[in-house]
Amino acid sequence: MHTLADLRAGKLAGSKRLDLSCGLTAFPDEIFSLSDSLEVLNLSDNRLTELPADLHRLKHLKVLFCSNNLFTRLPEALGQCEQLFFVGFKACRISQVPPRSLPPRLRSLVLTDNCIESLPEELGQFEHLQKLMLAGNRLHGLPPSIAACQRLELVRIASNNFRQLPQWLLQMPALAWLAFAGNPLNDIHTEEPIRQIPWSQLTLHQVLGEGASGIIQRAQWLDGAGSTEEVAVKLYKGDLTSDGSPLNEMAACIAAGRHPHLIPVEGEVFGHPQQARGLVMQLISPRFATLARPPSLESCTRDVYDGTRLRFDTVLRMATGIASACRHLHDRGINHGDLYAHNILFEENGESLLGDFGAAAFYPDVQTGRTLERIEVRALGILLGELLACCDASDGETAELRGLQQQCVQPDVMCRPSFAAVERALSSL
Repeated sequence: MHTLADLRAGKLAGSKRLDLSCGLTAFPDEIFSLSDSLEVLNLSDNRLTELPADLHRLKHLKVLFCSNNLFTRLPEALGQCEQLFFVGFKACRISQVPPRSLPPRLRSLVLTDNCIESLPEELGQFEHLQKLMLAGNRLHGLPPSIAACQRLELVRIASNNFRQLPQWLLQMPALAWLAFAGNPLNDIHTEEPIRQIPWSQLTLHQVLGEGASGIIQRAQWLDGAGSTEEVAVKLYKGDLTSDGSPLNEMAACIAAGRHPHLIPVEGEVFGHPQQARGLVMQLISPRFATLARPPSLESCTRDVYDGTRLRFDTVLRMATGIASACRHLHDRGINHGDLYAHNILFEENGESLLGDFGAAAFYPDVQTGRTLERIEVRALGILLGELLACCDASDGETAELRGLQQQCVQPDVMCRPSFAAVERALSSL
């Protein structure tokens, strides 16, 4: 984190990124001293209510974070920033999104956890839009004009007021990741019975990981019969995430049940002293590694692989396992919503586990579910393309898999194969 004192003293001259969180109530003019270099500006966690009308003086600005401020209106100054492609105003108090506030090169718009009831029709004019994150607002619908945004791939509309999913949205050719839990959609989910594990039987140890929805810790479980087991405990936060409510994630994780390529859930935490909700899960072997890192600002909707190389048999086994897990979920009326390599654990031999149900949702109805499945098949197709790019095999060896991958990502949603068909095809290779 940078300081205002260093900025004023000229110590940050030439910086491409600036992070200022120091209780700001007004935009510091000194930021303009970086106009020839600044590309990423992070003003999150301040008390700002507006931005200067001449923000476009930051002529190289590409990314702007302004989360956890006091804005009630998306600033119109953004619309004049010609290089700006990422706009992040999470957890402000925004209720208005003027058309003029949208920059011409907009790719990622993050307005999670605000007070927005409607969006401007002009949003459909932004041909570069790939990521639209709107969870935790008051939306009843989306402008149909967005159907013109043919590159739109990721949409988060969880925890709003949608009573049905827009049909035009479900037919968008590039859409692959959709989160919509926590809306009054009358989903067809029924509660699944699950073992209740008393908090008193659990002894927590080191933190294994922490995400937006909760913290995972290694733990020892001493059950009523006196046997001891090493497990992982995930305690959920109550806060809204960019994907939706952690409690919706928990419900989907329970409903998913058992599958060889899902992380097994042993039970639900019962009797936590602060009434925290949590799950007890099987402890995963350290032999498993995360397949990739989440998308960067530049890659937008694509994971980052850091030079990973894979054998063809590893790719094939991994793809078959993940397709099988997805078929299992959709058979149970669950849309994962975040089918990405960064949510997959794998071993060198291709053994794999699909995790992170933060964007998962239950089918609103069977017919819509068929379409949701084909949308998620595109996500699998994108994953297959990434695995093929990491694969040490000849074009001849991978030809059939490439053909299947192309079927999965074709723009006509309902012409894509089902997960069952993909699993069969992969098993036959």
